[in-house]
Amino acid sequence: MKPLMSETRTAVIGALIVALGSVSMALYTPAMPTLVEVLQTTPAAIKMSLSVYLFGFAFAQLVCGPLSDAFGRRPVALGFFSIYVLGSVIAVFSPSITWLLVGRALQGIGVAAGVAISRAIVRDQFTGQSSARIMNLIGLMLAVGPAVSPTIGGVLLSTLGWHSIFLVMAVYGIVAVLVMGFWCIETNSAPDPTQAYPGQILRNYAMLLVDKGFMRGSLVLGCAVGAFYTMAVILPFVVMEKIGLTPTQFGLAMLAQAGFYALGAAVTGRLLRRIEVMRLVPIGLMLIAVSALGFGIGLRLLPLSLYTAMGPVVIWAFGSALVIPGATTGALAGFPNVAGAASALAGFLQIGVGLAGSAIAAMLFSDPLNALATVMPSMAVLAVLAHFGIRSKRESRLFAIAPEELETAVDPAGAVGAGGEEIERAVHRGNR
Repeated sequence: MKPLMSETRTAVIGALIVALGSVSMALYTPAMPTLVEVLQTTPAAIKMSLSVYLFGFAFAQLVCGPLSDAFGRRPVALGFFSIYVLGSVIAVFSPSITWLLVGRALQGIGVAAGVAISRAIVRDQFTGQSSARIMNLIGLMLAVGPAVSPTIGGVLLSTLGWHSIFLVMAVYGIVAVLVMGFWCIETNSAPDPTQAYPGQILRNYAMLLVDKGFMRGSLVLGCAVGAFYTMAVILPFVVMEKIGLTPTQFGLAMLAQAGFYALGAAVTGRLLRRIEVMRLVPIGLMLIAVSALGFGIGLRLLPLSLYTAMGPVVIWAFGSALVIPGATTGALAGFPNVAGAASALAGFLQIGVGLAGSAIAAMLFSDPLNALATVMPSMAVLAVLAHFGIRSKRESRLFAIAPEELETAVDPAGAVGAGGEEIERAVHRGNR
């Protein structure tokens, strides 16, 4: 069947809507310490504003995919992005922390559609090399968005005030609505309302949750990626309040995280030409363990500086780039009939682990430095235990993903999930 849209058009639309989630999180982080004073609240309450965003993001993701299969991509996208715009407007005019929490929760629910529907509009039209090229471009956009957003957020905060950050989000949401309404063609040619039946959805998810291979890969993936969400809650208070950087300087410092992730992804791409994908996971976990030592011991024993705070962050970013392809492949392999559900649930667990980490940091620790030094090593331990403690019979059948399809597996922190069907095809090619 001839594609309804060109590769470029599909890639631009996919990148625009999927980056909405990560940009909305990263753009906001420089303003968090300022909002404590402006809204006359506590650091824990402001941290909770990111937690409720992740909560909405995580759970809404589980229903977006089935709804778009049942009723079409465009109607579901328009509905969810309208919720996002409403949440952004509420956040702009928030007179108190309560209203800010409401706005952020609605934003989280709204952006969940971007992840599911961006993958769907690619899968509906393209396969093989064409699909890989589009996912490569979407992956590039996903890497750029979270990397530059803290810097943009810091500049907006310093020049126009905190309201401008949420105003930019509202404009972004309106653009997404207009694009889906007037430029995106409906790609679901055969909507199936039975896909939205709760019983079928629950049966698919229940099957995945008891599969050792899926849970092993998803827990490792959840810790490696979820850590970035947890750090997004804690780092602004450590870097700006404890170390003394301005919001703009904080945004520039966060470029190091994105840079080391990109470097790790490039190294991973070269290694996958010669090494099976699962062999990279222990190497990446070793780097994450080194990062955990930096968080757990270095932050407690060494003088606090930008280097002692960001050093473990960049090591974690590099290590996670080695872990994510194998963990994603391990989680999604073996589910060709429910690849969408597997991808959605894996994405849910990524955000869920980050949500749990950020909630623990907000509720149990008054000092952000202690939170960073405790929560991050705990996530590293969980990742190691999941990989080496859960054994799966499917592991021996996993082979390296083709380098040209790497972007469908190596997903930046803000991406949440990968293209399940593209990864599935790569695994099946290795099995033949």
